Amino acid sequence: MQLSIKIITAFLIFAFLTTAIYGVTKDTGKPVNENTAASLLTGLNSDNRGLKTSCAYFLGEFKVTKAIIPLMRILKNNKDEKIRIAAALALYKIGTPMSIFAVKQAGRFDDSERVRKLSSKFYYDYLINLDK
Repeated sequence: MQLSIKIITAFLIFAFLTTAIYGVTKDTGKPVNENTAASLLTGLNSDNRGLKTSCAYFLGEFKVTKAIIPLMRILKNNKDEKIRIAAALALYKIGTPMSIFAVKQAGRFDDSERVRKLSSKFYYDYLINLDK
């Protein structure tokens, strides 16, 4: 059983990396494939900390708006501050009013000083770049 979980995790990581490297470039502005977005959203529910963090990061990079609610849930409820920081960064990169509000609130109310500081920095950066 343990081996099959490792194989599935390795396959998912390979699929994510392949998609990230070859699937979308910032130069072309191509939207992310629906299957890729679905896989990344599935990865957010993983028990694997690295996979969850990577999925959050790439959902932000690809600006997947379907990920806003799951990322907000992670930012509010996850016990691991590194995962919460990845969720805050992803929400900042998605950049919708709802996602930015979640980052602002984390900067004010999160239990972790580190998450509060980084969320505040993300929000401050958003405010600075609003006019650009």
